[in-house]
Amino acid sequence: MSRPTLDDIFAENDEYGLLEVNLRSGRSSSTSDHGVGTLKQVSAFLESHGRVPDPDADDLDEMRLGSIWEAIKKDPTPEMLEADRYGLLKDAVATNSKSWRELPDEVDVPASLDDIFDDDDLDVDMSLIDLKHSTPASERHLPDHRAEFVPCPDFEQFRERFETVQQEMDDGTRQVLPVKKWAIIEPLEGDFFIRNGLLAMIAEKSEMTQRGGAREHRLRVIFSNGMESDPLMSSFRKSLNDDKTARTIQKRGLGPLDPEWENDQLELSGTIYVARSLSEDPAIKEQRMILHKIGVTSQDVRRRVADAKNDPTFLLAPVEIVATYELRNLSRRKVENLLHRFFAPAQPSQLFVLDRFGKKVSPKEWFYVLPEHIGQAVKLIQDGTLHLYQYDVSTQKISIKT
Repeated sequence: MSRPTLDDIFAENDEYGLLEVNLRSGRSSSTSDHGVGTLKQVSAFLESHGRVPDPDADDLDEMRLGSIWEAIKKDPTPEMLEADRYGLLKDAVATNSKSWRELPDEVDVPASLDDIFDDDDLDVDMSLIDLKHSTPASERHLPDHRAEFVPCPDFEQFRERFETVQQEMDDGTRQVLPVKKWAIIEPLEGDFFIRNGLLAMIAEKSEMTQRGGAREHRLRVIFSNGMESDPLMSSFRKSLNDDKTARTIQKRGLGPLDPEWENDQLELSGTIYVARSLSEDPAIKEQRMILHKIGVTSQDVRRRVADAKNDPTFLLAPVEIVATYELRNLSRRKVENLLHRFFAPAQPSQLFVLDRFGKKVSPKEWFYVLPEHIGQAVKLIQDGTLHLYQYDVSTQKISIKT
């Protein structure tokens, strides 16, 4: 036996009236009766007191009646309008002549935000719409260079390292692990990764700075195809997270206490550079000829300082390079540490800049020292005699320790 269709069901005799539906109007009769009853009470109160009941009255009965009246008079029913002898609902009819369900007239719709804010009836505190923590597009700092791929000029000194790491990956000496989504990766100099199918080595990690209130570094990343790039650490971290094929390559050894663990640390030579700020900040400008930054980098110096105006390390201003010194068979990190410790007495204690969030940043690579004194210190490092000398801030001279 086939199942009955809906048409068959509705065609049958509805013995119990199950299909009878009583459609209700928008307002129930009880609601209308309640409104009319309240209107009659208010009318009687008006006759006795010459006014409508006050919802804030001290008398409980008057307060109750006044509160109910304030609520129902805003949307009167036809029955209430018919029973209104004293015109108590005229204001409500005028106010509610247009339902909120109806579309507004075209003239009532503002065409732009300017039309809204130009409305005389709109009283807006302008401080509420004044952007305090956003830089206008016309004043926004734009990078002077992008971290694009360029040929690595000294790739030959890295070629053997890439071949060794590849061999150790093949024979299982090094473990390769996928990059977990949203993992916080802290790359160190000498670390290896796989990004976009290429081996990538962190050849240099610049001095720490602050960007957007967070710690930041500029990296020099060498790739196994002979190219290099210099992204910010946050950008490199994001590129790994976005690459589903990205991998981290574990170090050799069992952990930090294993001597093999540090074998990936690089001892790269590089260039010592002396930079002078071109900042227009009066506090920096007036001491420009004596205040210098001492840095060491393994990459091209011009590329290292290209984004100086956006980097708190460079006092958020362009710089000019006043001197450079090539390192020969000397560790870049050790030379930089030696120079910073040697000139530590000449480090300014109150030097700082404000980032775009108004946060103080105090770079540690600036010193009150002349370029020729830095040149003398570099010569002493090359001779291996820097430890026999000291820098005297009062006389601004390098002298033999007594």
